[in-house]
Amino acid sequence: MKDYEILIIETVITVIVFIVSLNFSKKLIEQTGLKFSYHKTRIKILKKIISFGLYLTLIGLLTLIWGVERSDLLSYIASLLTIFGIAFLAQWSILSNITASLIIFFNHKVNIGDSIVILDKDYPIAGKVSDVGIFFVVIKTPEQDYVSMPTNVFMQKMVKKITKKE
Repeated sequence: MKDYEILIIETVITVIVFIVSLNFSKKLIEQTGLKFSYHKTRIKILKKIISFGLYLTLIGLLTLIWGVERSDLLSYIASLLTIFGIAFLAQWSILSNITASLIIFFNHKVNIGDSIVILDKDYPIAGKVSDVGIFFVVIKTPEQDYVSMPTNVFMQKMVKKITKKE
């Protein structure tokens, strides 16, 4: 086989694996979202984040396959990560909220519509979870007020889920 034929085969295999991974991750997110009754917007945002990561991986692999020197690619990636690192360091709370939102999405027992009490000694909050977004958890109080709390703060608080007695 000629060199370019091997490159084409590697490219096709990489693209097929990418497509399968993309579809699998989207279906997994959909199933998890339906299982736990997550808001559609939340599912959509998470799909976009995962898709973006997979596209970056695909681009990196294709550049390696088609002859970009690894040292050049690593220098470029290191430069980009440095720039992103400095930008995120200035905005660490944004990254922290996004990470907390992903953790809430997959692991937290609280869903939209659940009645909860945030057990905080200085400012306890009781109400129903109205929305869980990438940056904020919104709670509707019995007085019909809306309280928004950053997702990273929500993750740090003790939350009591109120279950109805039958």
